[in-house]
Parts: sequence; structure tokens; C-alpha cells
Amino acid sequence: MRLPIILASTSRFRQELLSRIQLPFEAVAPICDETPNPQENAEQTALRLAENKARSLSQQFPNALIIGSDQVLWCNEKQYGKPMSLDKAHMMLRELSGKTLTFYTALVLLNTAENRIHRHVDKTLVHMRSLSDDMITYYLQEEPDAIYCAGSAKSEGLGMILIERISSDDPNALIGLPMLRLIDFFMAEGVL
Repeated sequence: MRLPIILASTSRFRQELLSRIQLPFEAVAPICDETPNPQENAEQTALRLAENKARSLSQQFPNALIIGSDQVLWCNEKQYGKPMSLDKAHMMLRELSGKTLTFYTALVLLNTAENRIHRHVDKTLVHMRSLSDDMITYYLQEEPDAIYCAGSAKSEGLGMILIERISSDDPNALIGLPMLRLIDFFMAEGVL
């Protein structure tokens, strides 16, 4: 019997990515404090949060495959999260203009029936263009969802005007879910 697949996220971007492999799943909001721990680097923060998201649903779904994912942006010797407001988004994009950004996108697949976990962190380098205030304002007006993305850097859609170059093993990771590795995890669990 196939275990149900639970996506521990309400992100429509992650839901759209997961739906591409045409497996039934349910998206459920995780219960997770996303505050960075000052002793962690960006990669550790992303992995801890992805695992916490998956584990936060384990009692609710004791016989399931639960996907947790989180993304942290590292630049200027600090972590950037989701700005959650237009003012913060504008400020972040000004700080990130012309810089090379490192996105750490963590993925966890938790098999709650077998208490087995798969972990992966994808590293994507994004080289930002030099951005004028007018360009940032235009982008944020046209892409209001960008405030829910790490550093406001939403690569899909109009976000491509911000980016000069992307270096990645999995372009899906930048959108929020490392699908190529998730497929490997599903294969290891006998789903695919």
C-alpha cells in the first residue's frame, strides 16, 4: 500500500512544483518557528527548518511520507529570509543589487511509518544585476508575491529581470523544492 504524501507547506510555488510529477498529495501548514539560530550557518538553518516542518506533522500523519523544505539566502555575511513587506523587500533588493547570492534550499522526506528520513541541501548561486530603484519598484509592483520569497528574489516570472546568471544542479530548488533529489527520495521509498 502506498503511503500518502504530505507537503508540509502552504507555498503555492512548492505545490506547483510537486504537482508536476503527478502524484497525489495533500498540502498542510506546518507548525514551525522559523527564527534563525545565531550559532547556525545558512545551510544548517535551512536543513533544521525543513526537518522541523516535516516533523511538526508527524503525529497528525503517523503513516505518511512528509516533505519538508526551507530556503535561506546568504549574502553580505548574513542570512536573508522572507521580507513579508514591500518596504523590507525594496531594502533587501537594494542590498543584494550586483551581488552573488547563495541560496540553500533544504529538503527532507520523512517516512513516519518507518521512522526513516532523507535529507539534502541544494546550493544555488544567483548573480544579481545592478538594480536601479525604478527597476526594484517596478518588479515589486508586478510581483507582489516576491515578499514571500527569500530576499524577495523570485526567479520565476518577472524576477528574471533581476538576474544575470544562475548556477545550479536543479533549477527547481531556487523556486523552493529540489525536485530532482525528491524524485531520488521517492524512488528509494518505492513510490516511483
